[in-house]
Amino acid sequence: MSATTGRLAEAAPLPSTRLWATPARLRECMTCGQFQNVPSLTPGTRADCLRCGIQIRRGMADPLGRALALNLAALAILIVALTMPLMTVSTAGMTRDATLLSGPRGMGASGLWPLEVMVLFTTAVAPAFKLGLMAYVLAGVRLPRPPRHLRRAYALALHLRAWSMIEVFLIGMAVAYSKLVDLVHLEVGLAVLALFLLMVTMIAADYVLDRQALWEAMEARGIPHADIDHAATALSQPGDGAVSCHTCQLVCLPSQGHEACPRCGSHLHARKRNAIARTWALLIAAAILYIPANYYPVLQLIQLGSGAPSTILGGVVELVDAGLLGLAALVFFASVAVPMMKLAGLITLLVLTQRRAAGRLRARAQMYYIVEAIGRWSMIDIFMETILVALVQFGGVVRIEPGVGAVAFCAVVVLTMFAAESFDPRLMWDAVGQNHVPEEVA
Repeated sequence: MSATTGRLAEAAPLPSTRLWATPARLRECMTCGQFQNVPSLTPGTRADCLRCGIQIRRGMADPLGRALALNLAALAILIVALTMPLMTVSTAGMTRDATLLSGPRGMGASGLWPLEVMVLFTTAVAPAFKLGLMAYVLAGVRLPRPPRHLRRAYALALHLRAWSMIEVFLIGMAVAYSKLVDLVHLEVGLAVLALFLLMVTMIAADYVLDRQALWEAMEARGIPHADIDHAATALSQPGDGAVSCHTCQLVCLPSQGHEACPRCGSHLHARKRNAIARTWALLIAAAILYIPANYYPVLQLIQLGSGAPSTILGGVVELVDAGLLGLAALVFFASVAVPMMKLAGLITLLVLTQRRAAGRLRARAQMYYIVEAIGRWSMIDIFMETILVALVQFGGVVRIEPGVGAVAFCAVVVLTMFAAESFDPRLMWDAVGQNHVPEEVA
């Protein structure tokens, strides 16, 4: 365990000072399965896993107060972004503008309702619910009698984090701008600035929040009402039948008779259920859909009644021909390289785990987190397309229509994200006998 030193202040349920200490706790590294006692941490300090080196916790100054302010600010900015125009285009005396919600509606009008649902969820619904739930929980925990359902609301907000893709949408919008600027007259709206500010604010809100501090604050305020015996957990033999909650990371003992986590209410299980089989199934489905995603067109530009369909690679070639090499490289990386890297990376991890390979476990853990983090960026191509479809609809003069390849590609992105979430990296250490849990390696 590595932790920088510093003066420790008295731990408090709801820290109101800028210098305070986290309570010492027994924790399981959710990457390698190593149980270890995490010491008390002050702001600016961090604790890393003894075995794999992955960060377990870091100390933050006023982690709840600053997070509340930033989430409220982000929620207000999101409202502005949803109501103001993103872009306005004009050609042949006709004008058309688009908001954040216009793209999903355009996909639905073209009959591609799966894309309508996915784009609407990742650009509006998930960010709004995540910010609203976080603000509600952070404010509710300060009440004299906080409602018990705060823990469920917090758990849902954490699950929505990966599906809130404002920063990916901004890159997709930049690619759409590069395609439109030579086709129609284009004006950028105030919603673009709002989205940029929203992205910065959401990143800051996630950074300043200590997730464990919020669970500890709820626990200290009587959520749940049952007592949690941290002393018994800390004094137990690390790894001796202890189980960590996948939602709040509380270490529970079988002797305490818990089938559900006493702190957040989630069902307890030592490892993600059927992780190997589920990951394989999702990867196989994604690999099959990756073929039509690249074969069929993702969009078609029609000018004066004629036009040619464009595939994902065709769009990259168009950017190269236009001299936009930077954007071409970005689209190629996000739409072609990333899906292939995710498929190849997860297949490699699965094969090595099932073969009980013991080499380079730390490097494989790092690869897993890279694969998990980059998957959402493949949505750049989908977001670019939704903006083009929403803006370029000028009848027989010029219009852009979505293609069925976009549906297959979006399915690939979603399936690979679920596959990365389904895999349990602790199985890599289980396979070589370094953890005391029932093995799931076939």
